[in-house]
Amino acid sequence: MAPQVYVDLIDRAEAWLSDDPDPVSRDELRAVIDALPTTAAELSDRFSGPLTFGTAGLRGRLRAGPNGMNLAVVTRAAAGLVGWLGAQGGDGPLVIGYDARHGSKEFAERTARVATGAGREALLLPGTLPTPVLAYAVRELGAVAGVMVTASHNPPQDNGYKVYLGAALGGPAGSGAQIVPPADAGIEAAIRAVPNVTSVPLGGPGTVLGDEILAGYVRSAAAVLSADGPRDLVVAYTPMHGVGGSTLVGAFDAAGFPAPAVVAVQAEPDPEFPTVAFPNPEEPGAMDHLLALAGAEHADLAIANDPDADRCAVAIPGPDGWRPLRGDELGVLLADHLIRRGTPGLYATTIVSSSLLGRLCAARGVPYAETLTGFKWIVRAAEDLAFGYEEALGYCVAPAMVRDKDGITAALTVAELAAGLKAEGKSLDGRLDELAAEFGLHATDQLSARFDDLADIGRAMTRARHNPPATLLGAEVTSVVDLLPENDVLTFRTATTRVVIRPSGTEPKLKAYLEVVVHGDPATTRTRAATDLEALRAEIAATLGV
Repeated sequence: MAPQVYVDLIDRAEAWLSDDPDPVSRDELRAVIDALPTTAAELSDRFSGPLTFGTAGLRGRLRAGPNGMNLAVVTRAAAGLVGWLGAQGGDGPLVIGYDARHGSKEFAERTARVATGAGREALLLPGTLPTPVLAYAVRELGAVAGVMVTASHNPPQDNGYKVYLGAALGGPAGSGAQIVPPADAGIEAAIRAVPNVTSVPLGGPGTVLGDEILAGYVRSAAAVLSADGPRDLVVAYTPMHGVGGSTLVGAFDAAGFPAPAVVAVQAEPDPEFPTVAFPNPEEPGAMDHLLALAGAEHADLAIANDPDADRCAVAIPGPDGWRPLRGDELGVLLADHLIRRGTPGLYATTIVSSSLLGRLCAARGVPYAETLTGFKWIVRAAEDLAFGYEEALGYCVAPAMVRDKDGITAALTVAELAAGLKAEGKSLDGRLDELAAEFGLHATDQLSARFDDLADIGRAMTRARHNPPATLLGAEVTSVVDLLPENDVLTFRTATTRVVIRPSGTEPKLKAYLEVVVHGDPATTRTRAATDLEALRAEIAATLGV
């Protein structure tokens, strides 16, 4: 590091220290400064730039400095948000929720004090609760906006800050939904305009809501189901060390289901997530404890929420043991169930999810739409949205209640479906076979490549654009669709194959979403589809050079 750059970095760190309201993070940063030059790379990374406020809000590692989640960064974010809400003429309270991660409660309480310091009413949820409860509260309480302090299924060392808008600023389709452009850029600009943390006025602690808001959510969740349907179902469940456990168990009770068996070592919130390498149900091994419990309990269904309970994962028993359903499989099962139940409105998914939902809707005469990736787009597909899902285990089964993905109501709905099928002597697996017989087996998988240098992601996308494959699985590529410059998404299609390639919006990854359609006997199509997906994965990896 050049001497002057070194001096400038220390000056910036000292300036940050003088403005940091948290003695713990001040001590942390002072230790990094005092350990120079050994810590030069770390100090440089902490000051490489501020966390950027986007449509997913903020998310980053818990650490001192502008490129981390800490009290100073949250204070600035809250001040920028509250200032932007005022500039937009938004009236009403700011409702704030938080999960059980390190720092979440402190960040939520600071957000409330920033709001009251600006003259706006602040309402805090009564304790650590799922993200869907916050999204519900924004609508139920007529709030101007909501903040949820969570990093969802990120590693233990991370935290984050999501923003939802109420009806006044979000509009009919975006009431209680996460922000979309240009709101993110407006909030980001307002954050950058905050001169320093010490200039932000702090007010009182706001109002901590009573348990009635959670009780209302649970009642509404139970009411999503048909009141007179079968309820005989044995369920194994894990909240994966997150905050969904008591809410899901309460919702199952309110809906008339037997209490699920809960994985004991994962039942209580724990910010360290000690029994999983990565607290995401999609990750290999994350559901091992759940599947062991499901087997021991002779369960009909195994359900997992991610740590903030906005996602839902399901596994089903089979002759070869328990099989986790892919997000596309559960998404189509839920859509098929709601269509059969006569739920009116538009059904939506994203451009990277299975194409089966579109074919199902066309066959049933139901309105359908595809959106860009992300629930912020899915829920805005139509004001009369009936159902939306994304392949990453996100499902919205009750848009009038929660205009976002909701792992609690999704769990209830799949339990209703499974109990109904069980009463008829059928199963979820059998229903998937019926759909495959009607439409062909739509098998999906994903190729995910992580990069240390973000520039390599751009180079891989350029390589695929300049040299697209002429064939996939021996069939001619009949369509190449490039969404640049609006979106960095590339799609290849043959008669029975589709590949969608895009950079991840939250991680330094390049993702390719693979789909093959296989017709024939359900007993053999899964094996053929698995073989085809493996071959397709190798072809796309070669195209991308990963």
